[in-house]
Amino acid sequence: MGISVGNGLIFDWASAGLRTTVWPAHVMLDDETLRDGLQSPSVTDPPAAVKVEILHLMENLGIETVDVGLPGAGARQREAVLALCREISSQRMRIRPNCAARTMMVDIRPIAEASQLTGVPIEAALFIGSSPIRQYVEEWTLDQILRHTREAIRFAVREGLDVMYVTEDTVRSSPEHLRILFAEAIEAGAKRLCLCDTCGAATPEAVWNLVSWVKKFLSESGAGVGIGIDWHGHRDRGLDLANSLAAIEAGATRVHGTALGIGERVGNTPMEQLLVNLNLLGMRHDDLSSLPKYVDSVSAATSVPVPVNTPMIGRDAFRTATGVHAAAIIKAQKKGDRWLTDFVYSGVPASLIGRNQEIEVGPMSGSSNVIFYLSQRGMVASHELVQAVLLAAKESNRILQEPEILAIVRRFESGTS
Repeated sequence: MGISVGNGLIFDWASAGLRTTVWPAHVMLDDETLRDGLQSPSVTDPPAAVKVEILHLMENLGIETVDVGLPGAGARQREAVLALCREISSQRMRIRPNCAARTMMVDIRPIAEASQLTGVPIEAALFIGSSPIRQYVEEWTLDQILRHTREAIRFAVREGLDVMYVTEDTVRSSPEHLRILFAEAIEAGAKRLCLCDTCGAATPEAVWNLVSWVKKFLSESGAGVGIGIDWHGHRDRGLDLANSLAAIEAGATRVHGTALGIGERVGNTPMEQLLVNLNLLGMRHDDLSSLPKYVDSVSAATSVPVPVNTPMIGRDAFRTATGVHAAAIIKAQKKGDRWLTDFVYSGVPASLIGRNQEIEVGPMSGSSNVIFYLSQRGMVASHELVQAVLLAAKESNRILQEPEILAIVRRFESGTS
């Protein structure tokens, strides 16, 4: 669903200036929660059975692909990969798996074995550092990187795996080196190129320039026909979502994210934010009613709490105790228009993810808050009762909890107020 502006109630500056964007009809999503997300130093790695439950929530949200792990990392990861792929096979799920691996046979072979054991095609995401700073620290030469790239991709292809070639720290790599590496990867059989902001260092301008350059390189390269472009971003500078949108604007056809943005250091682009924004921009048409459950399940499974002010899915996302805001929402509700209620004081419609606008009573509230609160609970909002509740709210340093309001109602009804 896109934001409807045809009724004239919302002016859309995104299409009214010198810079306008024509978004693609569809963008694919790759969920990295169960691999890159678990690289966070603060998470708990859940058991395979819990990962299977999360997999089904990804399926419900329409996510196309999922990184099911790095089986070369050890027996625990290998068993989880097998369990997830068997579930995809037995339940005939639409979501397709991929696995991360270094450009080393010891990492690639377990992916091929998992595919053979489960009968499920697995995309191999083969990664290697490409930036000058990584080359300097690792003491790699470009020739060494090329050799690892060529040998690893050819081996994976011989094993029957589709390959996504992942250049770590792409945003800080030179076009001269990327041109050589990408040409080699495509020649060896890679079907997708994944551009990475591994350190979360990029700005939207840099991302747009990089993806545009890669798109032009593929267009001018005869071997680049049909090669997909992925974007994988991190959030160290807080530019993760903006960078993902810039990548899409420039031509990326699949973007990566994780639930709650969990991942290495401060994490990746939050999948819930990608899903909501891409649906609002008309690039996806998913049923997002299970989005809160997806985030809550990952939160519980990984022991990562959901901050109350997290966009879209935090406790306070659609909650207000401010008088002016509440009054406008109440007036919109009285008009019987859900769209109006969702947008009069919100940039994200609560109904999109199965939630509602919530009105609380606190020190910044007005009588409209109290009347609405009481009426919603079947209570007669007399002037005297409203004033009693409002007085308590004004004397408080936070919103009133339901037991506090109900205690005032009981005292008022008993005549002890």
